[in-house]
Amino acid sequence: MTKAAAQSKEAKAKSKPKVKRKLRSGRGALWIIALVLGSSAVIRLASGTGAAIAREMSELSHGDMPQEQVATAALCKTDEETAALLESLMRRERDVEDKELLIAQKMKAIEVARAEVLSNMNALKEAEAKLESTMARSQNAAEDDLAKLTSVYESMKPKDAAALFEAMSPDFAAGFLGRMRSDAAGAIMAGLKPETAYTISVILAGRNAKAPTE
Repeated sequence: MTKAAAQSKEAKAKSKPKVKRKLRSGRGALWIIALVLGSSAVIRLASGTGAAIAREMSELSHGDMPQEQVATAALCKTDEETAALLESLMRRERDVEDKELLIAQKMKAIEVARAEVLSNMNALKEAEAKLESTMARSQNAAEDDLAKLTSVYESMKPKDAAALFEAMSPDFAAGFLGRMRSDAAGAIMAGLKPETAYTISVILAGRNAKAPTE
């Protein structure tokens, strides 16, 4: 083999590894670019998911806050209404107690007045009973006195009794003559003046006419 052929063969041998190295280095660059692009996509995806999650968490947290505030406001409103209702009920209860106390005081006053009225009525009944007893005794005493006096006139002489009856008022004389026995009354009437006897007779007739009959 000649020297020129050997050099040419050696040059070819040296040129082949360079091609392989160039191919290997090109493939490495492609893999690096693909890795960078994939990492970027993953980062973007992760960033978008994180942002979405953060957004959702923010919306949830901010969405819950108004509900909590509404619930708190409703609870406060319910507490205020309950307090107002309790205050109204307590006020009504106080009003009822005041009215009951006033009614009890009025009832007590009525009971005291009723007791006084009953006491006065009892006192009036006792006084009336005493008065009736006194009047009864007085009537009995008067009746006894009239009976005794009538008996005295009956025992008098008709002439003397007639003189006394002439001095009496006709009504008074008629009362005694009406209580006397008929024979004694007739004897006295015979001794009276005709005018006096007539007047007494009219009064006696009027009393007998007014007397009840069965």
